[in-house]
Amino acid sequence: MSGYRSYELGIFQSKDPKVTIIKEAIKQFICQRIDDGVDWIITGPQLGVEQWTIEVTLELKKDFPELKVALMLPFAQFGSQWNEDNQSTLAQLTSAVDFSDQVSDAEYHSPQQLKNYQQFMLAHTDEALLVYDPENEGKPGYDLTAANTYAEQHPYPISLIDFDQLQETADEYFERQNQRKYEDS
Repeated sequence: MSGYRSYELGIFQSKDPKVTIIKEAIKQFICQRIDDGVDWIITGPQLGVEQWTIEVTLELKKDFPELKVALMLPFAQFGSQWNEDNQSTLAQLTSAVDFSDQVSDAEYHSPQQLKNYQQFMLAHTDEALLVYDPENEGKPGYDLTAANTYAEQHPYPISLIDFDQLQETADEYFERQNQRKYEDS
């Protein structure tokens, strides 16, 4: 699972209401996959969709203890240039997941490490979910291109949660919230 970085969505605080909606969409997708027998969620460490995926999965583990989450880093010392809060969040998530490792044991030195990471993720997963809208380009576009190329040679389903789906999720979420308020009054 991957998708936009938080800054690509104009999200700079964890309390941003957009985070709630994105997490709800991720939760719905994971729950559907749990019903289909998925028991591992594998994602990366990026600020944004990847870290929100870990948070959602850790929360779902309360109801689905068989669910596991893996956090794969592209290279050694990933995130070391981040501010202290972001480094702390990454450390907390790394310690909370069921499995964490790095694809390259070397610190960043070449774009090839990112390509190797991308290929590793494709080869070690059964499908991809991207929170990505092709009409609104961003870094996940590289992952989508790589996944599409991989899928030409392998059975590899690719799902997208685009902005229209996020809007539908938001509409449903706020409708449920309003219904609860009505029922409570």
